[in-house]
Amino acid sequence: VQLQASGGGVVQTGGSLPLSCAASGSIVSINVMNWYRQVPGKMREFIASSGERIIYGDSVKGRFIISRDNGKNMWYLQMNDREPEDTGVYYCYAVIKTELDALPRVFWGQGTLVTVSS
Repeated sequence: VQLQASGGGVVQTGGSLPLSCAASGSIVSINVMNWYRQVPGKMREFIASSGERIIYGDSVKGRFIISRDNGKNMWYLQMNDREPEDTGVYYCYAVIKTELDALPRVFWGQGTLVTVSS
């Protein structure tokens, strides 16, 4: 199973930018789809989760929206009202039940860099 994040780049403050994550491989089901963000020198920060509930990190609550398309094994992060502090590498994360494993496992994508300039 692989996760592929996409949609990063250099963007201006304000406005919207969608990120996508696609899961591929021998997938039976995806229980949880999350987004995290990491800035050099800091710990990886929780951004949003789509599982039994939708949960957002405090720094993005009210601005970012997580959504998912179960049929395509994809999930998205709509980044609204971007701020320079939103700059970082965005990682997608999922808890996936595969055809090869008895129990669900955690998978991480490779990350996509978002740079928000003022």
